[in-house]
Amino acid sequence: MKDVFSIGKKKLSGRLFIGSGKYRDSLIKNIVSASGAEVITVALRRVDINSKKDNILKFIPKNVHIMPNTSGARTASEAVQIARIAREITRSNWVKIEIITDNKYLFPDNAATVEATRVLAREGFEVFPYINGDLITAKELVRSGAAAVMPLGAAIGTNKGLRAKDIIEILINEIPLPVIVDAGLGKPSHAAEAMEMGAAGCLLNTAIASAENPVLMAEAFKLAVESGRKAFLAGPGQTSKFASASSPLTGFLKL
Repeated sequence: MKDVFSIGKKKLSGRLFIGSGKYRDSLIKNIVSASGAEVITVALRRVDINSKKDNILKFIPKNVHIMPNTSGARTASEAVQIARIAREITRSNWVKIEIITDNKYLFPDNAATVEATRVLAREGFEVFPYINGDLITAKELVRSGAAAVMPLGAAIGTNKGLRAKDIIEILINEIPLPVIVDAGLGKPSHAAEAMEMGAAGCLLNTAIASAENPVLMAEAFKLAVESGRKAFLAGPGQTSKFASASSPLTGFLKL
C-alpha cells in the first residue's frame, strides 16, 4: 500500500521539505532532484519577478510546490502582509509563518504566530506555522485553522538535532494535525529519529547547505526520512529492562 502524505488539499509522495536559502540558486535543481522534495520554502525577499538573475523562482522545477515563508516578519501584521504579497507573486496559497523577535536565539514568537495563522486561515491560506514547541500553542493553532504544526527540533541553523524531542513527541501524540519538524536537524540520523517517533515530515535547510557535498547530503536525508517513516509504520519492538535471547539457550545439546 502506497504511503501518501495528505496535507491541506494536496497529496505528496515524499515527506522531506527543503528550504532554499544558504546555497546558490544554480544548486536548487540538483538538490531538489537528490532530495526528492516536492515542497520548497522561499523567502519573499529572494523573489524579484523583474530580474532573471535574482529571481529564485526561475530555478525551482515546475513540479515542486512553492511554500513562501514570512522570514523577516517581526509582528503578526507584517507576516500577514508578506503572505498576501507572496500569494500574488507565486500563486501559492501555502505559507510558512515565521515571526521572530528574538535576535539572539531566533526563537519564533508563538503568540504572534497564532494571531497571523488565524487571519490567514480565514483568507483561504494553507498555513504552516513554525513554533517553539508548546502544547497550548499547538492546540490554539489547531483551533485557528492551521494545516500543520511545525515545531523546531533545535535552534535554527545549529544542526544540533532533536533537542526538543520530548515536547515534539507530546505534540505528535496530542495534536490532530501533521507535525513537521522544522529547524535544527543537522544529520540524516536526526531526521530518521524524528520520523521514527511519528513526525509527519521534516523541513531542513542548513544541514544540506552547510555540507561539504550538499547534493549528496540531500540524498542522504531523503533516504533517512523514508527509512524513519517505514520504521514507524512497521511498529518498532518495545524496549526491555532485561536481556532476552533471540534463540533458545538450552535444549540443543541435550544437557
